[in-house]
Amino acid sequence: MAIVPALDLRPVPSDPAPQHLPSNIEAEQALLGVLLYDNAAYERLSDKLGGSHFFEPFHQRLFSAMENHIRKGQLAEPILLADEFRSDPAFQELGGLRYLADLVDRAPPAANVGDYARVVYELAIRRELIRIGGEISVDAGTPDAERDSRDQIELAEQKLYNLAESGAPSTGFIGFADALRGAVEMAAEAYSRDGGLAGVSTGLMDLDQKMGGLHPSDLLILAGRPSMGKTALATNIAFNVAKAYAWEPQPDGSKKTVSGGVVAFFSLEMSAEQLALRLLADASGVSGDRLRKGEIDASEFGRVRDAAMEIQEAPLYIDATGGLAIAKLVARSRRLKRSVGLDLIVVDYLQLLTGGEGKSDNRVQEVSMITQGLKALAKELSVPVLALSQLSRQVENREDKRPQLSDLRESGSIEQDADMVMFVYRESYYLGRGEPDTADSAKHLEWQEKMDRVAGMAEVIIGKQRHGPIGTVRLHFNEDLTKFGNLAREGRFEVR
Repeated sequence: MAIVPALDLRPVPSDPAPQHLPSNIEAEQALLGVLLYDNAAYERLSDKLGGSHFFEPFHQRLFSAMENHIRKGQLAEPILLADEFRSDPAFQELGGLRYLADLVDRAPPAANVGDYARVVYELAIRRELIRIGGEISVDAGTPDAERDSRDQIELAEQKLYNLAESGAPSTGFIGFADALRGAVEMAAEAYSRDGGLAGVSTGLMDLDQKMGGLHPSDLLILAGRPSMGKTALATNIAFNVAKAYAWEPQPDGSKKTVSGGVVAFFSLEMSAEQLALRLLADASGVSGDRLRKGEIDASEFGRVRDAAMEIQEAPLYIDATGGLAIAKLVARSRRLKRSVGLDLIVVDYLQLLTGGEGKSDNRVQEVSMITQGLKALAKELSVPVLALSQLSRQVENREDKRPQLSDLRESGSIEQDADMVMFVYRESYYLGRGEPDTADSAKHLEWQEKMDRVAGMAEVIIGKQRHGPIGTVRLHFNEDLTKFGNLAREGRFEVR
């Protein structure tokens, strides 16, 4: 007896050219027949295949029901499934139990289940491409006062990227031997590098020694109160990484980073020009404040010009869009990764990102969604993400103003999602605000001695480190250049 033909799909009128939607009902029937005949064949299917990938609506429901049975350890066979679909009009129209029995009778060998699954999946992706194309066409032709053409392009890119990712093979389980091989390769790479770093060097030796560099897939939080220098430190690290960039060609024509890296810097607070001015002060050794005011002489201008020529090729890409949504940050990072490569993402700063369109009433929940998105991005692109964060005012109310984890603002999941949390602290900032009256010479002298001890010194307090110890790293800080550097000590000289 011939199998009853499957129902014609009646797509909604808005779908483009519905009569040309690609499908293969016979492949769907063959796949379902194999699974009904041998439930064990389900284990050979990729976990990316789901009921929604079938063209025939009843086939979608049938596959989902079979999947539910098999995952619960129950038998998925025609009689049991027929009872489940007894009130389904489409099932009755197709022939009921006889339709399921015919699927089993005509089932091809179970060894071919992967081939039929591949056909079903590929055709589903093509139909989704047609649907997305129709949506892009409709959106482009419909004026929207709240969404400009650039937003529409990024939305279209997001949809296509999500579709492309759905086609990527799932990682699934990895054998311990394979995981161990990767760990040994990481250790060997660290051993072969100067300084023994497994990650990207920050350019600050003591900080590298404490954290082992910036590791791929890690979310690092750098927090501090205003004027502590967290933007300066992040900028210095980004510049050091970009300045040290070197690569070597691979057999497939791609580039492999061997030193430093390509950096994406999302500056939500400062403009690209302000950020570049800081870097120019760093590279030239000319005070940033004097650069802004134009109070430099011909010799200093020559140094600035030479420094600009020297650093202009550094692969540091700045996005100074204010109020950027996390989805757009993710899309732009992916685009940069595809076009030129990407080795480090810096976000200045976390609380200026938005969770999406519109203002959320629950800011803690929104920040949690943002940190989860940044962590997912770090894992997806296999790059470290360094995100800056503000601290609450409660720091100012304590005698010891060194920050701690509980000081993180809107800290719903910041501490939880981060692989590392660092705080920038400069005692000279607070000490300078408490200068005693010069009339009391003894107190003023004691204050001056304390200022001399902490002048030009900053602390990076590591409050959480998933892969290593916590502790404090002391760095040199030059206020004129807003530059962090290595502390000079016996046997070491700081190099600019």
